[in-house]
Order: sequence, then structure tokens, then C-alpha cells
Amino acid sequence: MVTVNGALRAVLTACLLGALGVLAGCAHAPPAPAPSPRVTVSVSPPPTPESSSSTAASPELAAETPQASAEASLEPSPDTDVDPEPITGIDASAYADLFDRMRAGFALDEVDRPAVTEQLTWFAENPDFVQRSFEHAELYLYHIVTELDARHMPLELALLPVIESAYQPYALSRTHALGLWQFMAGTANRFGLKQNWWYDGRRDVIESTRAALDYLQSLHQEFKGDWLLAIAAYDCGEMTVERAIQANQARGLPTDFWDLRLPAETRAYVPKFLAMKRLVKNPDAYGLSFSGIPNRPYFARVETGGQIDLRVAAEIAGLSPEVIYELNPAFHRWATDPSGPPYLLLPTEAAAVFRANLAQLNPDERMGVQHYTVHRGDSMTRIASRFGTRPEVIRELNDLPSGAVVVGADLRVPSHVRELPPQVLRAAALVDARERQILRPRVRVVVHRGDSLWAIARRHGMDPRTLATINGMQLGDPLRAGQQLRLASGPTRLASLEADYPPPTPTHHRHHGRRVTYVVRSGDTLYRISRLFQVTVSEIVRWNGLAHQSILPGQHLLIRLASR
Repeated sequence: MVTVNGALRAVLTACLLGALGVLAGCAHAPPAPAPSPRVTVSVSPPPTPESSSSTAASPELAAETPQASAEASLEPSPDTDVDPEPITGIDASAYADLFDRMRAGFALDEVDRPAVTEQLTWFAENPDFVQRSFEHAELYLYHIVTELDARHMPLELALLPVIESAYQPYALSRTHALGLWQFMAGTANRFGLKQNWWYDGRRDVIESTRAALDYLQSLHQEFKGDWLLAIAAYDCGEMTVERAIQANQARGLPTDFWDLRLPAETRAYVPKFLAMKRLVKNPDAYGLSFSGIPNRPYFARVETGGQIDLRVAAEIAGLSPEVIYELNPAFHRWATDPSGPPYLLLPTEAAAVFRANLAQLNPDERMGVQHYTVHRGDSMTRIASRFGTRPEVIRELNDLPSGAVVVGADLRVPSHVRELPPQVLRAAALVDARERQILRPRVRVVVHRGDSLWAIARRHGMDPRTLATINGMQLGDPLRAGQQLRLASGPTRLASLEADYPPPTPTHHRHHGRRVTYVVRSGDTLYRISRLFQVTVSEIVRWNGLAHQSILPGQHLLIRLASR
């Protein structure tokens, strides 16, 4: 028999009355901060190449990213001290607007290069990217700027997630890099980001930022204080940059970023970052204007004291589940990871009510569970199917080892079928796909003299990062003749998963509103463009009547933006 624990409703009612009393007692406290203003972008005549400033977004969902070179007032000597140089004279509390605080902490030299000008022009002509990126950034930017400030790192590094992911924590690249900072699985492990069935630290706002800044600082030190080389290495890997430096040294050539032979994506990546910095520094010079973001925390970190159902967490905080997952995207199941981290990020104004209500819940209410008595003929799989969950979840809830269930046993099971937001379903599906090993079988290729990962990947129509990841390597790793490498034998299940779980949108039923024309740039793919506009590849193909998925630089594509 199934008996539903009805105490949760009563507890919540009592807690609501208690919360009203708390609020009444705080009537003279400062009002809760108003919601952050949305970014508004207006386009003026085309910019002049001389002025500079940055705020646009072109998320190239690739891998990892480092930062740029030092500003005139903070010019580290490459062959002396390589530790981060403190940015002095900045009082964070003196700025009401977060962008003003960032500008005061910009510390990299201005670079006047055609590659930067090209990116500036593109950003200025595509203000939708600016708007979308900084709407997403409103939730996370204060934390990242504050962490950079505490480490005395250049504050323009907070713009790297604009280039990496457009500040979308659920961003996923075709090479399986994830999160705001687009970490690959191997690099994530290297910097202590946990990944399991419940949780992926690459999407954790706090943990991924910690790891990204650790990585950037190590690269800055490795490349003797040259931020541009550090940023390039963040994108394509340390070994790739090291090999390019060694090649130039052997030829007696300069070894700064602009003279190295690096992958095309990396040669564009650094100029994009420098262009973004210019746009933020002086958007008016490029015909852009956008409202500020308050220089105050958007979220608070609240201890949970253990695992909790995220829908229950939303209820007792007075929030929607979508808000909970937006601030806690590392959790891709219905509850937090039982092994931690034991905290949630909540809007600052919701933290006190959540703490008060959480203290009133018993263990079953925290987890949103009911009790089920095992009957003859039951199996763990059958019980899990009945309650819309997995056997592993029921075993976790009941601390059961593997093996058959016992007739008459009392089991804790989910009290309702958990309906997760679309982007969370998609994240969970990708984890499940890896666990079931549904990627297609791989074949092997023998390395010949003179081969490189890049050359082999091109021959087999693969992305070099994917080839490196499959073989547990980095892009710059040397190969030896006779070595065998694994290749994917064809398109992976990932493509069909993306069709089943489309990119996140404001609502599950998308209504396409305004049309825009996108001009294809060198290095673009339909997949990358679909991520930029939060649409699917099949939609772009259909809107433009494409017979295949090949596109060319300069080609014009019709995009239908989802209405908000």
C-alpha cells in the first residue's frame, strides 16, 4: 500500500505564518533590492575603428579560455615577477554600477590590430548578442568580478564567459565542453570539478569560477606574465602554445601571441576577447548603449545540511523550480547530490525565508518522498518504473546495497513524478547516454610519420578536440609513428539527444518572433550558430531551405528569434 506523507502541506502553512511574523519584525529593514534592469541595446551609425570598448556576445562553445595582456598602468615584466600584480586604488563599494567597477579594474594593454577591429565591427553590427549575453550575466557577473578582485586579477577576465558561453550555464559545445567557462571533462578533473550522476561541477557557478581562475593564474605564471598567451592556452591547451613558441624560437622569430602559428579558432578567440573589452569600456563609441547591473550580490550561498528535493527547496523559498535550477545548474536531477556540495544559491531576498522553513522539515519532507511496502513479485526496476524514477534513486533514498528487495520492506520512494525544466532534462540525458555507452563503436587508425592530431582529425572529418578527448590527450601532445588512435565511426547519439532535448528557451513551446539576418563568419558551423541564437540546427536548415549543412563565409542566413 502507498501512504502519502501529508505533513509537508501543514508545515509549509505554519512556516508561511511564521515567515510573515519575521517580515513584520523587519519592517524597518532596507527594502529588498529591485530586480536588476535588463540590458537594452540601441544601434547607432557604424563605429569608428579608433575608439574602443566591449559588450557583445559571440559564444563559441569550445573548451577553455585564458585572458589577455596587461594594461599600461599594470605592465608586468615578462621575465621578472609573474605573480598577479595587485590592482590598486579601486574601492569596489564606491561604484553603484558593476560595469563601472569592472572598467576601473581593467588592466590589459589596448591592442590596435585588424583582427580586433574585425571583431569590434561584428559585435557592433550584432547588438542582439550583447543583449542576450548580459541578460544572462546579471545573475553571475557580480560573483565573478568579486572573485577576480579578491585575487588581484584583471577584471576584464569576467568577460571571458561572454566569448565562451554567452553566460549560459547550460551551454554545451560539440566537443562536450560545459558551463559558463566551457570546461572539458579532463581539464575539469584536473582542477577538482566533480562529475557524477547527480552533479556536474562544470556547471556549478561557484566551483567552475574557482577552477577557471585557478587555471588562468597557472597559465599566467607558466607564460611568464603574458596574459595573451595565457588566454590562447586556455582556448587550445598549454602544449599547443608551447610548441608554437618553440617553433618560432627555432626560426629566430618573435614569440608573442600575434606571431605564433596557432589554430584558426584560437587566432580569432583572443581578438574577440579584446574587442569585447573595448566595447564594455566605451560602448557609445561603437553605437551601443546598455543599462547597468547593480554592484551588489544577486545570490546568497545557503547551507542545506544534506540532500534536498529541488522542487521542495523552491517551494519553501517562494521561488519557481526554474529559478532554482538557473542558479544551481550543476544539479541535473530532481534533488541535490547526497555527497555534496551541501548548499544552494538563492536570490538574496529569498535566503532568510528558506533557512527558516528548512529548519521545520523532517527528512521525508526534505526529500519529497512517500512510503511503499514491497509486494510479492516486485523488483527494484518495477518499483522504480511505477514511481517514474530509477532503481539507483530508490537505493540512494533507502541506503540499500545492490540485490533483490525483500517482500514486506518499507521503502522511501518519490512522492511524485519529477518534471524537470527542458535544459535540465537535456543535461541528465547526456549523462545517461554516457552511462549506457550509447556512443557508436569506435575504430582505430594508425599514426604515420609526420601526422598530428589536427591532420588526422581533418582527414576523418572530426573536431581535433574530440579526437584528443577520445584518446585522453591534449591538442599539443606529440604522436609517434605506429601509434594507434581511436576514432568515432560516425555521428554520435549526441545529435539525436539534442533533437530530443532542444536548447533552453524562455518557454518550452517556442514562439518565433523577430527575424534577423546572420552573416556567416569564417569558422562558423550550423551547430555553433544554433547555440548563439538558442535555436536548433534543423530549424536553421528549414528556414533557409538548405539541402545540406555546409555553409560558407559571407553567406546570409535567416534566423527567427524566439519571442520573450
